[in-house]
Amino acid sequence: MNEEIEIPEDELLAAADDAARDLADEEERTPEDVIEALVEENQALIAEKDALKDQVLRIAADMENLRRRTGRDVADARQFAITNFARDILTIGDNLDRALSSISEDQRTEADAELAALLEGVDMTGREMVRVLAKHGVTKEEPEGEKFDPNRHQAMFEVPNPDVPSGTVVQVMQAGYMLGERPLRPAMVGVARGGPKIVADASPAEDTQDDASEPTQ
Repeated sequence: MNEEIEIPEDELLAAADDAARDLADEEERTPEDVIEALVEENQALIAEKDALKDQVLRIAADMENLRRRTGRDVADARQFAITNFARDILTIGDNLDRALSSISEDQRTEADAELAALLEGVDMTGREMVRVLAKHGVTKEEPEGEKFDPNRHQAMFEVPNPDVPSGTVVQVMQAGYMLGERPLRPAMVGVARGGPKIVADASPAEDTQDDASEPTQ
């Protein structure tokens, strides 16, 4: 036989009272109350959607920044991984240049076939070294006639010369090299002193301002 489960009378009365109260609350709500509740719920959902959208956009922006930063780091690592190797190669190039500069023009003119071939081979080796370095982003700089730049040049001495603007490179003792946009080795130079100062070109905005400040005739 199936036994019936008896529920205490007080629990039945409490449940009936709760159901009656909920029904009364529903019946007391006017259409305006229902619309207001729906509007509030809709606004809450819109706010939640906007918050989630903002979060997604922030994550996407962070990922894009990370991708770009990683790309730059990888590119820098590839480009500047050869820094120490390139500096060592430059020492070999310096020795080739010294070997060539030790031979005077008269000696070159009077050189026999063997010496001439040797000098030509050394010269070709030096040019090939510069070409290969340039292929890997290392470029040679001989800044004679340029304005002295402490980031790219190393001043070894000054040359008194009133005819040349002060701060102009007038002699290059040793060529410099750049690795991409970064100095690999500064050029050793002599800098003019005693001449007029180098005047930077005025910007168009400054020219316009100067013209405006001139009194009219």
